[in-house]
Order: sequence, then structure tokens, then C-alpha cells
Amino acid sequence: MNPRARRFARWFAVLWLGALLLSASALLGLRLVPHPPLSDGVMGSTAVLDREGRLLRLSLAADERYRQWVPLEEISPTLVEAVLIYEDAWFRHHPGVNPVSLVRGAWSSHVSRRAIVGGSTITMQLARLRGRLETRSVRGKLVQILHALHLEARCSKDDILEAYLNLAPYGGNIEGVAAASRIYFDKPPGELTLPEALTLAVLPQAPSRRGRLHRSEDGEAYLGAGLAAARGRAFERWQARHGASESEHALMRLPMRLRGPRALPFHAPHFADRVLAEQALGRERAAEITTTLDLRLQRLVETRVTQYLRGKAHRGIDNAAVLIVDTRDMGVRALVGSANFHDEALSGQVNGTDAKRSPGSTLKPFIYALAIDQGVLHPATVLRDVPTAFGPYTPENHDGGFAGPVSATDALNRSRNIPAVRVSAQLDQPGLYDFLRESGVRGLASEQHYGLALVLGGGEVTMEELARMYALFNNQGRVRPLRWREADPSSPGTALLSPEAAWITRDMLRAHPRPGGASASDQARVPIAWKTGTSWAFRDAWTAGVVGPYALVVWMGNFDGRGNPALVGVESAAPLFFDLVDALHASQVPLGDPVKRMPARLARVEVCLASGDLPNAHCPSRGETWFVAGVSPIRVSTIHRPVNIDMATGAVVCGRFDPATMRQDVHEFWPSDLSRLFAQAGMPRRRPPPGAACDGARAWQGAAPEITSPWRGTTYALRLDDPANPGLALSATASADATRLFWFADGAFVGESAIGESLAWRPQRTGTTTVSVVDDLGRAESREINVSR
Repeated sequence: MNPRARRFARWFAVLWLGALLLSASALLGLRLVPHPPLSDGVMGSTAVLDREGRLLRLSLAADERYRQWVPLEEISPTLVEAVLIYEDAWFRHHPGVNPVSLVRGAWSSHVSRRAIVGGSTITMQLARLRGRLETRSVRGKLVQILHALHLEARCSKDDILEAYLNLAPYGGNIEGVAAASRIYFDKPPGELTLPEALTLAVLPQAPSRRGRLHRSEDGEAYLGAGLAAARGRAFERWQARHGASESEHALMRLPMRLRGPRALPFHAPHFADRVLAEQALGRERAAEITTTLDLRLQRLVETRVTQYLRGKAHRGIDNAAVLIVDTRDMGVRALVGSANFHDEALSGQVNGTDAKRSPGSTLKPFIYALAIDQGVLHPATVLRDVPTAFGPYTPENHDGGFAGPVSATDALNRSRNIPAVRVSAQLDQPGLYDFLRESGVRGLASEQHYGLALVLGGGEVTMEELARMYALFNNQGRVRPLRWREADPSSPGTALLSPEAAWITRDMLRAHPRPGGASASDQARVPIAWKTGTSWAFRDAWTAGVVGPYALVVWMGNFDGRGNPALVGVESAAPLFFDLVDALHASQVPLGDPVKRMPARLARVEVCLASGDLPNAHCPSRGETWFVAGVSPIRVSTIHRPVNIDMATGAVVCGRFDPATMRQDVHEFWPSDLSRLFAQAGMPRRRPPPGAACDGARAWQGAAPEITSPWRGTTYALRLDDPANPGLALSATASADATRLFWFADGAFVGESAIGESLAWRPQRTGTTTVSVVDDLGRAESREINVSR
């Protein structure tokens, strides 16, 4: 025997004797000792999947490696069998060390001149991977054997096999069959075909060399020559053990496409970031997260946003965010946080759907919904869009003009500011501020901080919060939390509106024609309830609504808050909103109305269109509107009233109507502020003749005056001893049947004024003063003010 052979014999004898001694003691002492699972402490990647299982993102583990730990039962049995055949055919029978394999491997390494053959069992390889052992020396190999015997003593064969398959190297920074299967074949390890399983079975033997992919001229990645040859040898062993069908032979002959880590998908980046961040905050770790996102819808939205912004670049509009939520389960189906995640100039990595922005007029629908619930109005109630001061707050409309009498539906859809603020001022509890808090809007300041300006976007909300609120129109008035993962429970939410108010408000918003016009059939084909919003100084343009079963919110602007006159909701955000609606419809996404049952207390009632009240006998134009039984305001219209005229003299006649000597004229009795507005618009209304109020029937009694100056609850600083001080202006609106107004301060007569005129008044003392006005028909209003020096 030559010296090399003798050294080998001594080396092998020492190793084998040590293995036998240690295995006996290990099996006796370690099997019953509790121990943590082999996965304990292993850092893992997370695969973020869409709701159909399509990969959105495979994150790196904390040690910058792609690694996912999956149970053995979730790994393809074909792959498990291929690994055993190729790596360790006697795995189920040896105690962690196979002496025959060790002899063969040592002989090839130290004696034979042929190719090196590995002698390590799967258990020994796992010991090396877990302990990061250096096994080239005799001492290192002995340590590896000791670790392997220790593993066999305390763990089952399935535990060891599972750990090996989850830690084996697959080239570069890829470890484990789950990550390798996702990266190379874009599928979970339980769905591998035979050629794919054989490919992964042979990769760990030489991952750095075999993991080099061959690139074709068209950029596709294929197996390299070394990997293809190794896979062929593995297939021969497979055939020897299991045979192979003709289809399997055909599959093995086909060129196999792969993709490397650089080709990993990076879909819905803002959405995936959020899901991963939420997982990082939680205690549970998951190798896979199946989300609520629909990758098909996500790609559609991303494409449309890119195309739309390309056409708006000349107007300086280059950023947008879009959120789509399925109101049936509140799952987020698509989320575009910015126009380009990778564009630093846009701050593209900022998630616009979770950023606080001024919502403009997108909160107005909730003002009207609350008013419906509190019996303040119904859809046909006529509101007054006239110059109005609410204390120190004097809102203006976007166009700078006034519409006069306007129905609640038109006021909402035409986004008239003054009617919205007037309605908000009439709300009891809850008001808009309480509604926002209860719906989960974060970071609100005090209610006094906003005042009535909250109606017009004085606060800030996120797109997520806005989508939750708009979804309640499909959910019978209940605000429900968004769902990001399929495993998230579906909450019934909190009822903030009645089902009737939610139904009616959604119906009001559906009366809003889309920009550019649409036929009635188009409107009915895709039911859309929508509202625009523009924030102060043109910083944000919004459109939000419900489209069939989806809540859709679109925002356009700049993350740094720069204004742009082109950022107007109806001009910039609404066209993208409807472009997305058309794209959903063209892609055959079901957009049917999810609300099938009308709330029980709803009814259709005839009203006089001029006032929105129940029609009297003299109302010339009538229509129908929704009423909530026992809630909606019920009044008889007093706009159109008959006046008895003496046919001989033309004077108003009080008393019983005599058809022989009188005729009856119907006049419109409008409040003074609306009469002035009609006159300014070139549409003056014929004033009722003097004495027309002598009718005396209580049903015709007009409204009391409304003081417009001074403002309620306001402190006025005046120099009472200064003769040049003009004092305060007293003014009020009045019913059309009134002709004079009489003013009082703390019950003392101050003076009188004609309708539409103001009266100058100099207070005589400081402190609280009650100012009252009485019209010439005895109707009155009072308010308290404070005067200081």
C-alpha cells in the first residue's frame, strides 16, 4: 500500500470511529431534549402576491439574501424525490453520515485523479450551511460530521430535509427552493414540473458555476451548458428509478427559459411597500402575503395614468395618484401612489394615497347626507346661493358669481360653496367635523380651528380616508376599514349615515353629468356617482366617486404643494377619472350596481320645483323627489300666492274673493336677497303689489327677516367717543311681502330701513347687546353681539 493510501485509511478510520461513538451517545441523550425548530432565527424574504397569486414583489431578507422558509408539504414531491435521488439516495437510512459516500468522496479527493465526487450527506450539508463550516480540512470535516450527528440525534428526517431545502444555495444571494422557484420560474415550489424540479435539484452542487444563465440575442435567459448537463444526468437517475413518459421526454428536450433576480417583478411598489411595512410592525412573519390587489387592474391604471399625464405635460401637470377599492369587501384593488416611483424629481417614492392633502369640495356630499338624515333638506329643497356672511367668514363660489335659488342636487353637483356652508351651519350633531372623526380621519385639529371652512376643504385628508368615506354610499351608510391582505377580516364597520341618506346622496351624485356630456344610456350603462374638488391656490385637483361596486379616487398635484392654475378638479382630475372608468368598462370589469334593495323608508313625493316644498294649488311647475318618511321636511310652498285685484281700480282687495268684481293674480313671493340677485342678473321678478300681505292666511305667512349684519357672536372694537366713527351697519334679508324693517338695540328703537337697504347705528355702550329686527308684518329675528373699545 502506497503512503497516500495508508494516510487515507488512517484518516477514514478516525472519522468513522468518532462517528460511531458520538452517534450512540447522541441518540440516547438528545432526542428527548426540547429544542427550537431549525427555522428559528433564519431571516426570510417575503413574497407579496396579488389576490390571484401573481408575484408583486419578493423582498430581500435582513441579510440581503432571497430566502423563504416553506414547510416540506408545500414543496413539490417531485423536487423532493429528485433531490434525494441526486444528492443522498440513502438519506432515510443513515444516521447522518454515509460511510460509503465518505469513502467514495475521500478517494476521489485524495487518491483518484478523476472528477471530485462529494461524500457529504444532506444532513452534513445542512450542518455546513447552518454552522457556516469550513470542511476542506480533516478537522473541518470531523466538525461537520459531529454537527450532522447532532442534528440527526435531535431532529426528524423530515425536519432535516425541510431545513436543507430551505437553506440550500441556488446561485448569487438566492437560498432555498421557495426563493429559487419564485425567481427562476415565477411560481411557488409546489407547482414545479419535472424539468424545473430537476434543475433546482442539481443547482446547489455548484451554485456559482451552474447558476450562470445563458442569454440569447433576444435577451431571454436559458440554462447554461453546465447546468443543462447536470440536469441531464439527474434525469437519467430519475428514469432509472421511476421511468419517464413520452411527454416528460419531450419537456426535457424543450429549451427552458429562466429569469434571474434582476428580472424579478416590482409591481405596485407603493402598495407592496405598505404591506411589507405593516408586516414589519407586526409580530408574525410570513413567507407569502396574499393581498387584495388585482394586478390586472393595477397595470391598467398605471398605463392610463402614464398616457394621460403625457398629454398634460404641456400644462405642467406631471404627477397623479389613483386608488380603487372594492366596496363589497373593502379590498384595495389598485393603488398608484405617484406617476413614477423611480422619478426623484417628482419625489416618486412618496405614496400620494397616504399623504394628507386639502380635499377641496369632495367633502360636500357628506354635508348633504348629514342634512338629509337630520331633516334639514331633501334633494329638491331649494337653497339660496346669494352673497352671505357667516360671522367673519364670507365664502365665495369658485366662479365668483351667484346662482340664486338652486336645488340641493344642483348645488351639490355644481359645487356651489355658499349653499354648502349654509347647510353645514344648520346641522346639529353630528356635524361634518364629528363625521370626519368618526370615519377615522387622522390628525384633525380642533373644530374651532376650522369653523365652517372645513366644508370647503379647510382640513386635510388622505386618499385612503376619502375612499373609505365614499364607499359608505354603497354600504348603507357604514364606514368600513380598508383591507390590504386577503387574510384581513371583513369588518361590518360603523354606521355614520342612515341607509336612506346614503342611497339619496348617491342618487344625487349620479345626476352629475360627466365632462363633455354623455347620453342617458351611457349614464345608465355604467352607474357613476362622483364629485370633484379643487384646493385653495390650485394645489390639489380631485375627483372621487363610486363606479358600480368600486370606490375610485383620483388626485393630481405636486407633493411639494406648488400650485398650478391647471389643477382644477373638473378640468384635470375628472377626465382621468372617466378615462379610468371607460378603461374598466372596455376591459369587461363588471361594473353593475352592487346595491339592489331600496331602503324601506324611502318614497317618491311630488314637490313644487320653485321651492322644493309640497306644491300648493298655484305652483306651475312640479316634479318628484326622494323623501324619508318621518324625517324629510314637509312644508307647503309659499312662493306662488294668489292676490285679489279689484277689476275697476286695480287695487289689492282684502277679504273674500268676488268673481264678479275681482280677478285673481298669482305672484311669486321671493326673499329680498333673491329679488336683488334676479335684478342684477337681468331677470327681475314682478314684485307683489303693495298690500298683498293682507291675505292673512297663516299658510301664506312668509319667513322672518334674517340679519346679515352685524355677525352673530362677534366682538366689535369701536371708539364710541369718536364722532368720525361710522358705527355698525344693520342689514337683513326679508320676505317679499315685507316693505319696511324696524331695528332695536336691547329693546330700544334704533331706526327703520327699506328692504335691501342698511341702517347706520352707533352703539352707546360696551358689552353685550341684543340687536333685533322686525318687519312691517311683525316677524322678527334677534342676535347678540359684543362691543369693546
